[in-house]
Amino acid sequence: MATRERIAPRKPASGKTPPPAREQSADGGGAAVDHGPGLDRYDIAILGELQRDARLSNAELAARIGLSAAPTWRRVKWLEQQRFITGYRAELDRRRIGLGVLAFVRVDAERNNAAATRALEDAIRALPEVVSCHYISGAGTFELHVMVTDLDAYSRWARDVLFKLPNVKDIHTSFSLGEVKSGAALPLAHLRGGGARG
Repeated sequence: MATRERIAPRKPASGKTPPPAREQSADGGGAAVDHGPGLDRYDIAILGELQRDARLSNAELAARIGLSAAPTWRRVKWLEQQRFITGYRAELDRRRIGLGVLAFVRVDAERNNAAATRALEDAIRALPEVVSCHYISGAGTFELHVMVTDLDAYSRWARDVLFKLPNVKDIHTSFSLGEVKSGAALPLAHLRGGGARG
């Protein structure tokens, strides 16, 4: 049976508050009772595994990262509370649900000032066809990723919706001819090599 030993910090001679106690388990896990501000190797492993498969049970996740179930669960909750993990969702095959066209649309704004930019941003956020939007370097330029059923649908949408957005001066559209890579997990190597704890 796995045994747990709580390691109590020694009181320093200076009288300063000692660091949080750490809970050690026989599996070698070191889940902090009060998690520090940074990420350690177990946190990074959790992020990597959940990016690959967010449906993992806590037991499966714990086995993959080399911790027992309880500290793994606490770490996941901490990562959610600290907004390292912002949500869980299913990836859909756009073609299977009839979205055959992926368009990359550059939108040039008519006036490049704060109020006009906010108005255009708000209007873009309300469009379900726009799956992502970035404000890119340039004079009031937005880059949109748009999904629709076919070319005719895109033509109607651009004419009836996109050109009617506030402050739109011009649009430039390119169409995807094939996806080489999409929906990829975020890279985590810089966390392992840098300031990660443990």
